[in-house]
Amino acid sequence: MTTRLQILGTGCPKCRLLTEHTESAARELGLDYELEKVTELDRILDFGVVATPALVVDGEIRVFGHVPSTTRLKELLAGAGAPPA
Repeated sequence: MTTRLQILGTGCPKCRLLTEHTESAARELGLDYELEKVTELDRILDFGVVATPALVVDGEIRVFGHVPSTTRLKELLAGAGAPPA
């Protein structure tokens, strides 16, 4: 199952860093993923996010307002893409 990752942000340096860290974490975990960068303010607001950058994993907001380390992102993504128990 492909994990859907969305980075919400306007393209600022923190948004780019979150994208880099997220892709690194997903690759290190061997996730089958699809990444979308959501830069349109209206779409970002539709998620209910008030601080960017943000990371949405399979429709669920997992991070917002800061850039976690790659290690922390690996922890957040570890269960993504796995079939439900």
